[in-house]
Amino acid sequence: MSSLVLAQSKSFPGGYPSTDRSKLKINNGWKFHLGEPDANYFMPSFDDSKWKTVNVPHGLELTSMGLNGCMDDKYQETFMRKVGWYRKEIEVSSNKNKKVFLEFEGVHQVTNVWVNGKHVGEYGVGGYTPFHFDITEYVNFGTTNLVTVLADNRKKNDVPPDPGPMDYIKFAGMYRDVYLVETNPLHITFNWEGEMTGQYITTPTVDPVNMNGTVNIKTAVRNETDSIKKTTVISRLINRKGIVVLKLSQTKIIASGSDVVFNQIGSIEDDFHLWSIDNPYLYRVHTLVLDNGKPVDQKESKIGFRKIEISNKEGVLLNGKPIKLIGTNRHQHYGFIGDAVPNALHYKDVLQLKELGMNVLRTAHYPHDNAIIEACDKLGMLVYEEAPTWMSIGNEDWFNNYEKAARTMVRNHRNHPSVFIWGAGINHRGYVPRAHNVIKQEDPFRFTASQSSRWTGWQTSGLTDIYGQMVYGPYYWSKDEPILAMEGRRGPEAVNDYLDNPMKLGLISWTAHAYYTFHPSENPKDRSRSGFMTIFRYPKPGLAWYKAELTNAPYLYIETDWKEGTNEVVVFSNSEKVELIVNGKTMAIQEPSKKDEYRYLKHAPFIFSTSNYESGKIIANGITDGKIVTTQSAFTPEEPYKIVLELDQSGREFIADGSDILVGYAKVVDKNGTIIRDANMEIEFSLKGPAEIVGDKEGIGSNPMNTEYGVAAVLIKSGNAPGEILISAKAKGLKSGHAKVITKKGNNDMIQLHAEPIFDFEKVKVDLGEHQQLVQFGWRAWNSKDNSNSSKDFTEFGGFSASIEGIGGHASHTRWLGEINVIGKYGFANGDGVLGTSKEGLKLEFFGLKKGKYKLNTTHHAPRTNTDGMDPNQEKMTTYQVYKIPYSKSLDILINDVNKTSIKQNIKVTEGKDMQKDGFKSTEIYIESDGINPISIIFSSPEQKAVWLNSFILSEWY
Repeated sequence: MSSLVLAQSKSFPGGYPSTDRSKLKINNGWKFHLGEPDANYFMPSFDDSKWKTVNVPHGLELTSMGLNGCMDDKYQETFMRKVGWYRKEIEVSSNKNKKVFLEFEGVHQVTNVWVNGKHVGEYGVGGYTPFHFDITEYVNFGTTNLVTVLADNRKKNDVPPDPGPMDYIKFAGMYRDVYLVETNPLHITFNWEGEMTGQYITTPTVDPVNMNGTVNIKTAVRNETDSIKKTTVISRLINRKGIVVLKLSQTKIIASGSDVVFNQIGSIEDDFHLWSIDNPYLYRVHTLVLDNGKPVDQKESKIGFRKIEISNKEGVLLNGKPIKLIGTNRHQHYGFIGDAVPNALHYKDVLQLKELGMNVLRTAHYPHDNAIIEACDKLGMLVYEEAPTWMSIGNEDWFNNYEKAARTMVRNHRNHPSVFIWGAGINHRGYVPRAHNVIKQEDPFRFTASQSSRWTGWQTSGLTDIYGQMVYGPYYWSKDEPILAMEGRRGPEAVNDYLDNPMKLGLISWTAHAYYTFHPSENPKDRSRSGFMTIFRYPKPGLAWYKAELTNAPYLYIETDWKEGTNEVVVFSNSEKVELIVNGKTMAIQEPSKKDEYRYLKHAPFIFSTSNYESGKIIANGITDGKIVTTQSAFTPEEPYKIVLELDQSGREFIADGSDILVGYAKVVDKNGTIIRDANMEIEFSLKGPAEIVGDKEGIGSNPMNTEYGVAAVLIKSGNAPGEILISAKAKGLKSGHAKVITKKGNNDMIQLHAEPIFDFEKVKVDLGEHQQLVQFGWRAWNSKDNSNSSKDFTEFGGFSASIEGIGGHASHTRWLGEINVIGKYGFANGDGVLGTSKEGLKLEFFGLKKGKYKLNTTHHAPRTNTDGMDPNQEKMTTYQVYKIPYSKSLDILINDVNKTSIKQNIKVTEGKDMQKDGFKSTEIYIESDGINPISIIFSSPEQKAVWLNSFILSEWY
């Protein structure tokens, strides 16, 4: 194994290196004060002991469902237009040679930072993009240092999306994660610093037919020492198992005070995996920086290989297969906390949509949290991301900040496989040439979309790649280019309209969840609007249909409450038929609705007419191929009886970091467990344990909480210590509900938290044949001649040797074949080889292998000639007779290693001149060496016929 393993820290998994880089999340324990923008609260002498202690993500204020009674319009002149002071002591390492940075994922909206009372800098681009400050010259090494942040969310007309109007609320505060980063002076820069800083990873070729891909890794390294540095960058492409499948190394000289870009490219053909919406396979790119051979810095990113095309005939093609884009827009708002959403809830948002079968998410109308993009990568959700805007266009300074935000957005997220469209316009205003141009300059590989609206502007893609349109009614479309409904209505009728024409690329409905807005409202107590789900992520009526249409597992959902006055029952299912049973009697067995508005759907709703209503129980059975494959029952709702308290823990952990949030749903049900959807009640929550209820006793209406659709939500924020939390929900006249959860200890060391094993196995690939063979690219030739045993020395694994001989040492029992032109992948390696003609078989033996485990892949193929008149070796091949010798169609393999003797039986031997489609088959053999004794592998024939060995690959293993 490589020296990388030897350098690992005990705190990291196997093979993961220890370098001078550290990255600590510093979200906890900030002192906070609201207001007084002109104060000198950055002074170290100031006593902040009476300030409130808060954890990030943090908004300046919590908000009620009525936006604290504020009556702003969509220009949002006053709401959250405040400043917040944050102070925290951080400890910096004692190594004075290190660089020290503060990294912010997002702060609304103009940020000033002081360290130990000295002003470090201002970030005034906006609140939706990341930034950092170099604080090396401001810190005292080996001790604590005071960091002060002023988050200024006052209106600023040159910072998008101000000056407005906006149909969403621009919240405030230090609402995304904050990190303390330390590095060696020779280090990888941040992605957003410049046009080519940090790391830019692309996949210039992805071939879903022949299953291979090319990766280009550009890494910018900065030398902030006083001397020239001989710098080596090693990039490893690592698969899901932690195995390095590609290793690239480049060495350059970096002058003092200079940046140098290392440009590495390589490809993989074996065990290649595509990223797709159904199988989002992610590789890791781990890049290590060495200073004169010593590891000093590292960076790891996750990437995927995918090919996305747009065709007038087939629409969107993902890896050569057509897909229809069906998904939703998302605002990052959450009830009570606004934008201050912890990573777990971002992940849950994507997971909910993915479980419904959706495949695309638009980040309306600004760059979203890194956690969202990472979740989309992991779960297989395509992303359409855009810079912060809504409708207005400002002055030149505004455009400069808009451009900076767009560039930062692209640099921050362009390595992610889920991102495939950049919005290159102002929402509702259509494409903006400057936006398209700067985005293409930063990322020429992804699509841009026009951000058009149906009531104004040029109704076309314009300069951009995709005509992205808002579709809530009639719209203009010339039909000479594809159209993507980047906004639109929800439900089966809306989706149906996009399935009749491949040039309709899909529908991204408005919106995933209700969001806060100053749109005119008839209910000033609830200023949330729209959404498949409530602002607390509880499904609204109609959402359940998507799972029937978009997923394959048997599914059925009774949409209609069975109650007095019901004259039709709607059932969503992907079954062929549905049987509806009322009080034990079959009412009807029906196929999906044939209404014209559903004509293109795969699984239209089932609509049952129910003129003879009977109180009681209904059962819906989903029937496919004449069999019941899924079923659900429902009862007539009775009087509210009790509360069922459910905690949304699926697909996540609850981390004791002082800022994680778990959502609970208190459901008002009757004695049968039926949710009383029209219940209008107040639910009061309480808890015991290391946690708190968000907004409890703060007068924002979070506790007690009113029901919506018969459900009241509660946000439970974890404490800093892990433990058991008991939650209760009660309401007048109902039996209380109870639930418990145990939080898990958090880890603020980001490198340690995300580190995974790296198995950088050395391997040797050997192509066997006589001296005139054509050697496979990237393989080692082992040549010999007929009637001679053969041995060869290798330098891999510290040096070893190997021999091939007929059993019993009979040299006359080996025949070596040269190239006879077999077509197919690795045809050069397996179109020749050695044939053992001894009845006892052929022996491959290894001597001097260092102690450890190995994997041996051997290929056994009987070549047949594919030569023709164009072959310059045609005459030579007429002299070959070896391949005419009768051979065994199956083999037994006897393995003798440190684990004694083992046998693999009935290994199939392939034959032929054309292996283009079927491919050669290799056998996996696992062996272990004690570092002293030889290891032998005997290939023998049950029929005592000749045996073929064409090639082998020997690799270290675990």
